[in-house]
Amino acid sequence: MKLIVATHNEGKLAEIRRILAADLGADADRIELVSAGSMNLPDPVETGVTFQQNALLKARFVAALTGLPALADDSGLIVDVMGNAPGILSARWAGVHGDDAANNRLLLAQIADIPDAARTARFRCAAALAVPGDELAEPTAAPQVESANGEPVLLRYAIADETVEIGEMPGVIIRQPRGEHGFGYDPLFVPDDQPAGADHPLTSAEMSAEQKNAISHRGKAIKAIVSAVDQLLH
Repeated sequence: MKLIVATHNEGKLAEIRRILAADLGADADRIELVSAGSMNLPDPVETGVTFQQNALLKARFVAALTGLPALADDSGLIVDVMGNAPGILSARWAGVHGDDAANNRLLLAQIADIPDAARTARFRCAAALAVPGDELAEPTAAPQVESANGEPVLLRYAIADETVEIGEMPGVIIRQPRGEHGFGYDPLFVPDDQPAGADHPLTSAEMSAEQKNAISHRGKAIKAIVSAVDQLLH
């Protein structure tokens, strides 16, 4: 079975492949993971206002475009004292998408006067699986999406079934960044769950990829949706 992961990040496929192998055993070999990026698929416009909505939007788009089951995720940081912000705006909190340093500086400035005990936060991830159904009699144009040559992108399949699951990694926001690994807010975030044997609480950016993946919000969300993937195989 071919399963498309709605991402242009090939590293994400490796993480999902490890989770499927651990949870499905030999059945995982029956799943061919392919990224949307490797198929040169365009990205949909993320118009949702929750992680769940954006994950479903991306999964539905790829499944309706290709006629193949699609897996997508959407994630970000939730700071309790900020009323769940930055939330879905995490990657562009300071105004420019993907400017991690600016996002971190702004977040630290916004909660500078908050006592340590109240700087609780969590990374949240929504993972969505969309399964296509019958081919549409009349394809519909995907809103606000164009192909490389400027033509409308046509969605050719109905969605027969969909599933969404949530994973969270709780922790606290520290006052100075630590660590060189990871990305985004990882240098500011100390997860509640810590690797065995650590001599001090590690930020996500101080953990190895294996340590972080074992407790990550994305890992938990993907593991939760494995049962729905398993049903497709049977």
